[in-house]
Amino acid sequence: MVPPTLTDLLDACRTRAWHLELRDCYGTSSPGYQAWMAGQPFDRTDFDAPWVDLIRATVARGVVVRRARVISEPVSDYIRYEHHATPYANLAGGEAVRWLPRHQAGDLALTGADFWLIDDHVLFVHQDGNGEQTGTELRTEPHVIELAERAFHAVWERGIDHQHYQPA
Repeated sequence: MVPPTLTDLLDACRTRAWHLELRDCYGTSSPGYQAWMAGQPFDRTDFDAPWVDLIRATVARGVVVRRARVISEPVSDYIRYEHHATPYANLAGGEAVRWLPRHQAGDLALTGADFWLIDDHVLFVHQDGNGEQTGTELRTEPHVIELAERAFHAVWERGIDHQHYQPA
């Protein structure tokens, strides 16, 4: 049996889809990031449309979609780009986004990898040292779900809403 993809899980989601990001760099090979780094205009409309449409449909079903990012300060170029892109790629679909500077997270028990907590599934997202995704791992054990809930909630409670966070 083929494991469900993130899209499959979001399509089936009924209550919550929470995403915790812990890295300062993700896939620098993306065309949006490359254009941004070169100072070139990049129309995000078509680039982000599939994601925004998926999230809009998910939110329209009453699902709470949240994204919490733990970031180092001063921020990396990638985080500066991500902050710039958040209104187009995340907020436009209905995601709520918060940022937590890493120096404010030292006493939190966090997971070793980014994850999506989708209803009663945890989808860990694994990346290589350059931030390129290398795979996912789906977990449904109650203790893993509880760990993800606690980690996400701790970051979310301390996080700064996107509209109030300015990258340092």
